[in-house]
Amino acid sequence: MAKYYQQEIETMPYPQLRELQNDRFMKQIRHVWEDVPYYRQKMIDHGVTLDDIKSIDDLHKLPFLTKADLREAYPYGLKGKPLSECVRIQSTSGTTGKRVVAFYTQHDVDLWEDCCARAIMAAGGTNEDVCQVAYGYGLFTGGPGLNGGSHRVGCLTLPMSSGNTDRQIQFMTDLGATILCCTPSYAAYLAESIQEKGMRDQIKLKAGIFGAEAWSEDMRHDIENKLGIKAYDIYGLTETSGPGVAFECEEQRGMHINEDHFIAEIIDPDTGEVLPEGSKGELVFTAITKEAFPLMRYRTRDICVLSREKCSCGRTHVRMSKPMGRSDDMLIIRGVNVFPSQIETVLMQQGYSANYQIVVDRVNNTDTFEVLVEMNPDMFSDSLAKIHEREKKVVEAMRSMLGISPKVKLVAPKSIARSEGKAVRVVDKRKI
Repeated sequence: MAKYYQQEIETMPYPQLRELQNDRFMKQIRHVWEDVPYYRQKMIDHGVTLDDIKSIDDLHKLPFLTKADLREAYPYGLKGKPLSECVRIQSTSGTTGKRVVAFYTQHDVDLWEDCCARAIMAAGGTNEDVCQVAYGYGLFTGGPGLNGGSHRVGCLTLPMSSGNTDRQIQFMTDLGATILCCTPSYAAYLAESIQEKGMRDQIKLKAGIFGAEAWSEDMRHDIENKLGIKAYDIYGLTETSGPGVAFECEEQRGMHINEDHFIAEIIDPDTGEVLPEGSKGELVFTAITKEAFPLMRYRTRDICVLSREKCSCGRTHVRMSKPMGRSDDMLIIRGVNVFPSQIETVLMQQGYSANYQIVVDRVNNTDTFEVLVEMNPDMFSDSLAKIHEREKKVVEAMRSMLGISPKVKLVAPKSIARSEGKAVRVVDKRKI
């Protein structure tokens, strides 16, 4: 039997849902026009004014927002409410050192937590459950989002944050955690650790809500078998709130998008043309209820497919497939967004050339991350001790930029293969 947090909205007939979207969209576009000068100017430059937008059917007339806009407008340029009404920021890494900073009013936080509560209840959660949140807290949206959703449902919430596996397992067994929220790679690591400790019969988990990185169906089944749970996917972006933009139900055939808060489009990534339902293309979101950071037509760069095929769970909101790739060069490594341009920025600042290669793999269900960097000829004559010292310095600079530490290996000049076409900067060996 399907469980809903807000059944009337989650099962709303599509014509009624479309009407609700239209009302909210029209209020939002007026709010953005009046209160976000950056986007108002983009509209004017695009040849569109508020009078040109009569209904949700005119959404396609609006200009897109991209990560480049977020960088240009950093930090306050896309803020839609005065600071006196903003109560929180969340953030993710940017491509050149400038982070994406998203603002929230208390109303925004409340709606975000509602979305996460829907995901928890879709995974079978109730106020009788013990929900262990092992996503990172702080600026990262994973921990705060699922923490708030768990409170809304009424679960006993274990705000574990990420890491400290021994403590995770101790609390999981001692307090009888029934729902686990974390990245899929960390869930796989926890499963292996539990098996190694011979504690499989001591855990009470029934469901997991895993997101923030790409994972395959094979990985899903492996986690489910090792932990004896049902594993649910969840999707979100810091730019649009965080996890809870979309989530899986028990059918596990795509994630339901919370369409009362987000309008989804699929576009041709090259032309920007809106594609019909069922087409594979780039996912674009318009946030129609966010007050403090009301992004319009934000290009996620995720490639996927939308479907309105009837779902047996009773939810009527459109489903998105797992992202099938990206239309830019962003990598997601251990749940962290990494752009080759960030690596390049660090190397240039450290006095290296732009000849480098990023090698990503997945070993024992955990992402590995190595950066090969060509030394300049004068560096190549350095002693091994000096080279190791240089490697440590680059690791520290990259950790500061990215939030995670790669393995850095300094290699001989001209030892990284050259290409006559586009340089192969990324070698991703993960089988997703």
